[in-house]
Amino acid sequence: MPSSAIGFDGWLRYDPLPEPIRRAFPLSLSHIVVLDHSPTSPVHVAGQELQHGFEKLMGTRLALRSHLENRHFADSIVVGTTEAFAAAGGDTSRIPHLDEDGFYIDSHFKEGRVLVLGRNPRGALYGAFEYLFTLAQGDVSRVACSSNPCSPIRFVNEWDNLDGSIERGYAGRSIFWKDGHLRDDEGTDERIKQFARLLASIRINGCVVNNVNAGPTILTPENMRGLRHIANLMRPYGVRIGICVNFDSPSVLGGLATSDPCDSLVIKWWNEITSELYVHVPDLLGFTSKGDSEGQPGPMKYGRTLAEGANLFARALQPHGDGLIMFRAFVYDPTVDPTDPKADRCKAAVDWFKPLDGHFDDNVVVQIKWGPIDFQVREPTSPLFANLKNTNMAIEFQHCQEYMGQQTHTVYMAPLFKGVLDFDFRDNGNGDGDGKPTPTRLRDILSSSTPDRRRLHGFTTVLNVGDDSTWMGHLLAMANFYSFGRQAWDPALDPRLIAEEWVRLTFGLHPKVLQTVTDLLMGSWSAFEGYSGPMGLQSLFDVETHYGANPAQADTHGGGHWIRADATSIGNDRTSAITGTGFSAQYPPLVTKMFDSVKTCPEELLLWFHHLPYTHRLKNGKTIIQHLYDEHYRGAAVIRRWVTQWAALKGLIDDARHDYVAFRLEYQAGHAIVWRDVINTFFNDKCHIEDERGRVGNHPWRIEAEDMELDGYESVEMHPKELASGGKYVAAKSLVGGSIKKLLDVESGSYDIAINYFDHLGGNSKYEVFLNHTSIGKWSADLSDIFLHDKCRSVDSDSAARVTFRHVQVGRGDVLKIYGAPDGEEMAALDYISVLPLGEWD
Repeated sequence: MPSSAIGFDGWLRYDPLPEPIRRAFPLSLSHIVVLDHSPTSPVHVAGQELQHGFEKLMGTRLALRSHLENRHFADSIVVGTTEAFAAAGGDTSRIPHLDEDGFYIDSHFKEGRVLVLGRNPRGALYGAFEYLFTLAQGDVSRVACSSNPCSPIRFVNEWDNLDGSIERGYAGRSIFWKDGHLRDDEGTDERIKQFARLLASIRINGCVVNNVNAGPTILTPENMRGLRHIANLMRPYGVRIGICVNFDSPSVLGGLATSDPCDSLVIKWWNEITSELYVHVPDLLGFTSKGDSEGQPGPMKYGRTLAEGANLFARALQPHGDGLIMFRAFVYDPTVDPTDPKADRCKAAVDWFKPLDGHFDDNVVVQIKWGPIDFQVREPTSPLFANLKNTNMAIEFQHCQEYMGQQTHTVYMAPLFKGVLDFDFRDNGNGDGDGKPTPTRLRDILSSSTPDRRRLHGFTTVLNVGDDSTWMGHLLAMANFYSFGRQAWDPALDPRLIAEEWVRLTFGLHPKVLQTVTDLLMGSWSAFEGYSGPMGLQSLFDVETHYGANPAQADTHGGGHWIRADATSIGNDRTSAITGTGFSAQYPPLVTKMFDSVKTCPEELLLWFHHLPYTHRLKNGKTIIQHLYDEHYRGAAVIRRWVTQWAALKGLIDDARHDYVAFRLEYQAGHAIVWRDVINTFFNDKCHIEDERGRVGNHPWRIEAEDMELDGYESVEMHPKELASGGKYVAAKSLVGGSIKKLLDVESGSYDIAINYFDHLGGNSKYEVFLNHTSIGKWSADLSDIFLHDKCRSVDSDSAARVTFRHVQVGRGDVLKIYGAPDGEEMAALDYISVLPLGEWD
């Protein structure tokens, strides 16, 4: 199918407005006046976008003019900068103050004109998109509004490797790179321009085009030419490009004996290579550096401080204008002993960077992950934001879902990040004189509107689009892409408002679609947290893939994702007490006090900060263990309901996109059950405290595959055992395949038959299920060819999947038989079968 049918246009579809809305449009427009003659200017692009969007939405093609025929601009959309408008004789007295990238829109003119003006060309383009988005959402009334950005830094990071792979990418291959250099296949330029267009439409002004785990070859002459080409494609959309640099480039690429940042030859090498880069990309955004982290070289390798390393890059950039060095604060020791009760990865960023506050040059921005660990389903806001008083800072989000379902599960992140940005550090003392602390929310710290804020501050995210037709690997994941731009511009926005905008722009104006999809998105993060890691337990993922559930690994590796679960208690003591790691003390005193007390610590982070008995009672009266059981069942049940709710939208959304999402929600519903059962079984085995509602380990509709009659199959012990229902699964003995069967002892009637199996790399097994001698369905284990998350390599919770055949007529004594045909390394493994009365769920 055409890529645009699924997602190439993103939210820029501009579907035709219903005729009654078109007729209500109060203006009679005939042309667009573009106040910039340069075809590469964002103002020129704004004119083209207005022409394209207005024609699709309203059915009228407006003529483009690059000159003025009268100073009143009657019956026209006028787009340009405020300076150009004034120079053309326009009245600017009504225009409010605009910051850099700010814009003003006004259609309240008796002459029937619309003004779309920006403080700069980029702002004019942003205003054009805003006007079109207003129309596309069915609002054709006269408008007068202005908007300014919260912060000047609104960048996306693309972790693309030069070979074309993408680290933590779940949407295909790089749109920029292939085989060590710029992609040159058909469609590459169009795709890069479309990406820049999507970025501009949500007011993103920078893009870092290669992986933070960078190789030195990004700086070869060939790749500098590639960077020039990318920059030329994105520049008309107001998007500047930057690159990640490898700290050891002088020695690896330049042949020097060292890469010591204080060595004169190293300094000279960086100055020269930076000057050469600016010849190719004169408006270079700057560099991003991941130094002394996860095997990447950095200044500490040479006995230098992180500030000395950052300033090396800063000084190489300074002669060329406003280039920035985005220096990541993701520095920690990944080899610490998990049995050490005082060890705590959470403390690393403050430990390393607080002593260096004020030692960074003015064009250094310390890029700080939003939480102290690594993009988990829930973390406290990083305390480093409250510890750097004299250093430029930017927050680093991750809108690719590394630990949250990798774009195979739907998880809308805006509610999570709204909570992060609203976090109040309470760090200004009694500034108002009434004994109450002055609010110091993170969004205020990062805002240019706060009088005492630093000059450089802002928002970054790891986005990781790919060459998949949906950009993000899942159509609904585009809501995260969209939401980053909206929150980076205005972090006070309501996540539901953002979701509603995206739904209207993507799926149209039908109220049932708007309500259903918005509700789905708004409940998705809470649901995922429920069936993964509630109460601050992080995501309880497999430590290699970060995809499936594997809580047994949490306390056995050096990565610091510990939950300290034993037979009687659970959670990390990160308090400032003598028993704790002291992490809470990195916050200002009032916040430390809040986190240190079990009574005042937010319960959604209770096990992040406290080690407590499973029997500890929460404010709702439940024990911790019962709350964990209940949350995992609640989260999985939410996804189950989505399947039905989405099905009810059939006919209101085009079939291609409806079927695409339906397939993925069906998969997520099955995988959520796997997550639920793995984690609940793990904790039940740990503490031997039963579920008060009798659900954990009790599945009345379930038939374990190992309990069926096996022909050509054998039972296999799962390790760890909770990764399979009953601790076992069955696999074919050979490539000949085999079958499993069971005489059904159920009341005659209509049932849903759900089959849990394993689908991993190495082959595409085939299955067919029979009732007596009649086939009721077949399927192929080919999810690895469909989904783009980290590939499942073995029989475990990563590869666990579920297929359901609905409304099957079953009689007592019928024989259910499943044939499995292995392929390659995949031995047609099966876990269990559920024969579910209609409306039941196991």
